Amino acid sequence: MSFTSDFIDEMHVLHLFDLSNHQEGIKVHKASADISAVTAAKRLFDKGLITQEDGGYLTSLGLEAAECSQKLLIILNAESL
Repeated sequence: MSFTSDFIDEMHVLHLFDLSNHQEGIKVHKASADISAVTAAKRLFDKGLITQEDGGYLTSLGLEAAECSQKLLIILNAESL
């Protein structure tokens, strides 16, 4: 498995969610959002990670994915461990 542009786009959408407030969702507006974000949100919905095709809230699986992806980002951005 490799890091495709679709995968990176999905990770980017996951990072839009505020993990400190699970009651705050997001909305990916088709009229103003980049097409890659719109299609990434649709794929995340199809995978059961978010509650609506255009954002909504994280599902329990989506929350786990978002937490893991944010931890990975912190690790990879660390200058030294």
